[in-house]
Amino acid sequence: MTGSVLSSGQAALILFGVFFLLMFVRVPVAFALGLACLPILIIEPRLDTMTLMQETFNAYNSFILLAVPFFLLTANLMNVGGTTDRLMKLSRTMVGHFPGSLAQINVVLSIFFAGISGSSTADAASQSKIFIEAQTREGYDVSFSVAITAVSAVLAVIIPPSILMIVWGGILTVSIGALFLAGILPGLMIGLAQMATVHAYAKARGYPTYPRSSWRELFCASWVAIPALMTPGIIIGGKIFGWFTATESACIAVLYAGVLSLLVYREMDMKGLYGALLDTGKLAGIALFCVGTASAFGWLLAYYKIPEAILTGVQAWGMGFASTGFFISFVFLVVGCFLDAIPAIIICAPILEPLARAVAMDPVHFAMIGIVSLAFGLVTPPYGLCLMIACSIAGIRIRDAIRDTGIMLIPMLLVLALVIIWPKMSLFLPNLISPEFLK
Repeated sequence: MTGSVLSSGQAALILFGVFFLLMFVRVPVAFALGLACLPILIIEPRLDTMTLMQETFNAYNSFILLAVPFFLLTANLMNVGGTTDRLMKLSRTMVGHFPGSLAQINVVLSIFFAGISGSSTADAASQSKIFIEAQTREGYDVSFSVAITAVSAVLAVIIPPSILMIVWGGILTVSIGALFLAGILPGLMIGLAQMATVHAYAKARGYPTYPRSSWRELFCASWVAIPALMTPGIIIGGKIFGWFTATESACIAVLYAGVLSLLVYREMDMKGLYGALLDTGKLAGIALFCVGTASAFGWLLAYYKIPEAILTGVQAWGMGFASTGFFISFVFLVVGCFLDAIPAIIICAPILEPLARAVAMDPVHFAMIGIVSLAFGLVTPPYGLCLMIACSIAGIRIRDAIRDTGIMLIPMLLVLALVIIWPKMSLFLPNLISPEFLK
């Protein structure tokens, strides 16, 4: 920027250098992002350290971000209110007769819960407690149990309602209704890829298979689970049909989850409610603190026009539509290994958006490439938060589960490639149901 003491290159070197140095010494990501801004703010006479506070709090001045704690609270209320048990019984009647029954149930329950929580870390924590010990008791290898639990948890950021979609829509002004619709088919395809992987493992290693449930058992389990299955319908349907905004739909979902847990299933007491509120506060605090410091970091990138400097070199490569999609995916895959998905979106998405726009890529398609790619970062070291949670609960080292995790990611990468080269996978439902969202 004209009149600045530092050039774009110097500012980028300081920002990213300090950030990765702090990451190397194990400073938490949110703090590392904020602290990396301080040297620039001290050196640059036109700025001061108060800018960090101003830009951090400016990020919170967003009505749409209120949806984040409400979606998390919905999931926690349903967790303590008996919803998980009913969805697990339904999953058991649906896929319990498939090879590797308990692992198949694990994946299907992740698909169901992805339509409620929007948070992969919350799903990884709850599902690890349910499945890892149960699977190992039935003869599953502990590394496999950890890997499938961690990998299936990433569906929560792809299948709506997704917290990442809310953040993406707020940062880049993309229709959240369109993002919700766009995530359904890729999420289900990844879920099917995971089930196929479990099938192959079960056949190769002789994992147990349950007897097939009767149609009566399936009907009864479905009937009991209908109130829980209506939650994603309320959230997504209300947004799509314009009954309420994303934030309002999250509030409605909280009220519905409360009524369901207290009056319908009657399994939540005051102690459970307190625990749900406490867990929500912790998770929301972490997520939103990342939003604030990442926004300050991104503001400095824009101040020194660092994105423009980066794009000038990349655009000179003359990439086409598909190669641009794969490049965007590669950037998010690499960044996701080191950064939480929310700051990764805030920092990288505005930088890469002009590149996508240059090849006439639909903003919703661009978003789905980014979000699906970032989902992999939740199970890939050194960040790999979902994998870390699952390994911690199982009491094993990450290196012990990395081989099975890597094998499970291969079919998921094929689905990601399909999302990139076939935009209709993401855009089919938005075009079919609400094409006005894509205008």
